[in-house]
Amino acid sequence: MMQRLCGLSSAKRGKRRRMKIPVGIIDNADASHEGIKSVDANNRCEFSITSDLCICIVTWNMNGQVGYEDIRKLVGNERKYDLLVIGLQEVPRTNVLELLENALAESHLFLGKAVMQSLQLYMFGSKNSELHIKELRVDKQGIGGCGGLIRRKKGAVAIRITYKGINMVFISCHLSAHARNVEERNSEFRHISQYLFSKNWNPYSKQAQVTVWLGDLNYRLQGVNTFPARDLIHNDLHGLLTDKDQLLQEAERGQVFNGYYEGTLHFKPTYKYNIGTNVYDTSHKVRVPAWTDRILYKVEGKEIEATLHLYEPIEGVFGSDHKPVKAHLCLKIIK
Repeated sequence: MMQRLCGLSSAKRGKRRRMKIPVGIIDNADASHEGIKSVDANNRCEFSITSDLCICIVTWNMNGQVGYEDIRKLVGNERKYDLLVIGLQEVPRTNVLELLENALAESHLFLGKAVMQSLQLYMFGSKNSELHIKELRVDKQGIGGCGGLIRRKKGAVAIRITYKGINMVFISCHLSAHARNVEERNSEFRHISQYLFSKNWNPYSKQAQVTVWLGDLNYRLQGVNTFPARDLIHNDLHGLLTDKDQLLQEAERGQVFNGYYEGTLHFKPTYKYNIGTNVYDTSHKVRVPAWTDRILYKVEGKEIEATLHLYEPIEGVFGSDHKPVKAHLCLKIIK
């Protein structure tokens, strides 16, 4: 039965590939080769005093488990941002939205969600934020396989919103696992980029000014064994491992995320931990630690200025083998 379901999914995916749909609904093809631009986060933020829009972005692979205490730490105590965008992967069969609403009840309202089984994206706004929304649409794009049957659905869910006059797209994804599947992840990125929001495509609609990808991208470390990698991490020399990061390597080759920005990886790899601890995997697999969980953004045109104020893991969350990652991005309209 499982093989039959997988075969059907693969057949549907092949049919979609043959459809003639405009390329670059979200990411325009660019002949130039820029790779990912690493930026140091500027930790001084006056929130909306000097910016038109401040956004807190969080991604977390929940590994099929959730507790209210972890949700509370996920949203944090600092709530001055205008929008909160939370992308979750491997979500359990629990009403996560209700937990998030309870944790944010005093500061933020629920604005919208995009859900595809265990892959979920939620957006919250500060009080009266509905007054600033001109458009809010959602879409999803599966990438086949049977992961959804075991709460490990692969693909992407997305929210497109015009907020305070800024056109934005937020894409939460979960790409294929394992170090060997680099080309598969590259292909999935391109497929998602091409087909999201393409069903009712309007050739006259405005292009997204800001595009944010978040999620378990699943890119691993290439060409280093687990124990040498762990020794560097233990001695706070994990910065030396960024040259081994598959995502940065593939972007440098021009395969994915051309022209995107990402905060410098000053923090330790976010996968894979023994659940309930800060100790890397001690199972028989002793997996090589990796920065699987990422947040990247791209700004089109010269009308928007983006400043990254924070890019770090959320400490004290132990309910998964992944650590959550948080970014604080502020936007200013250039007049």
